[in-house]
Amino acid sequence: MKLSRALLNDAVKAKVLTAKQAEALVDFLKKQPNQEPGFNFANVLYYFGGLLAIGAMSLFMNLGWEMFGGWGIFFLALIYGAAALMLANHFEKNHYPIPAGICATFAIVLTPLAIFGLQLAMNWWPDNTHFQQYNYYVKWHWIYMELGTLAVGAILAYIYRYPFMLMPIAVTLWYMSMDVAMMIAGEGYPWYELSAQVSMYFGILMIGLAFWIDVRSEGTRDYAFWLYLFGVIAFWGGLSAQSSDSELSKFIYLCINLLMILVGVMLVRRVFVVFGAIGCCYYLGHLAYHIFPDSMMFPFALTIIGLLVIYVGTLWQKNEARITEKVQAMLPDQLRNLLQSRSE
Repeated sequence: MKLSRALLNDAVKAKVLTAKQAEALVDFLKKQPNQEPGFNFANVLYYFGGLLAIGAMSLFMNLGWEMFGGWGIFFLALIYGAAALMLANHFEKNHYPIPAGICATFAIVLTPLAIFGLQLAMNWWPDNTHFQQYNYYVKWHWIYMELGTLAVGAILAYIYRYPFMLMPIAVTLWYMSMDVAMMIAGEGYPWYELSAQVSMYFGILMIGLAFWIDVRSEGTRDYAFWLYLFGVIAFWGGLSAQSSDSELSKFIYLCINLLMILVGVMLVRRVFVVFGAIGCCYYLGHLAYHIFPDSMMFPFALTIIGLLVIYVGTLWQKNEARITEKVQAMLPDQLRNLLQSRSE
């Protein structure tokens, strides 16, 4: 729960605080440095500048860099990375955690470029693909760049411990799920179904890793956010890409999406709720356009179901505290503490 002026005024009206105490608390909070990511102008500038730099060295990298040759690319990436870590240390010493985390993240993002340059210089690059294609195409030989990025990312994240640093790690894991499918299937194999399976199971592993980090880092910064985000994308994308003519399979797909919504509510992770809701809408669209295309009753039935869901929501709101307390009493202490801290 965020502390606001309106909330303090309500506390004064309820005689929890005096007006003088509320003003003193506001003055105290204004003098504190903003250590948390939030939607203010300074943070927007931090992330906008950081994403520009990260995009320049990843998504928007063009072929012009290849004129430097393999060793040129390798050493330029090292110089950029060293400069980024120097800035991260400078910002950390001066108590600017957000720009420090962004600069450290930038150093991780440079890792695949440095590995590409090294492979090119040593004549280890297996074909005529370019680094520009790394973020757009699935290739088995990207795997060396991904493993190197994970190694460097793990080391730097352990040293600096900023949550944003897990973003390139999560993206790399997501990329790896697709490239592993290519390695298993081979270049000439129709790998669409296999990649969907690999993506789905890889997503489950990433979600499990995020949950483990979530429990272990309870009460500190949100280190699990990016792993949850890309884990859910990989899992849900792989799940939705499965093809089946069985209506039972499609109904199970709906149930899994409903379960994702429930998990998202319990863990207070909106990414589960968003993708679960999209999946439910996708299934309802299937019913409307393929199973009941000409049925007059389907819209009425769907309306009644929607109203029933709203009614269930009112019942849940009335009994939420009691149900939550009973369910959480059966959970391990660490998980219970995590859920209680999230609901505050």
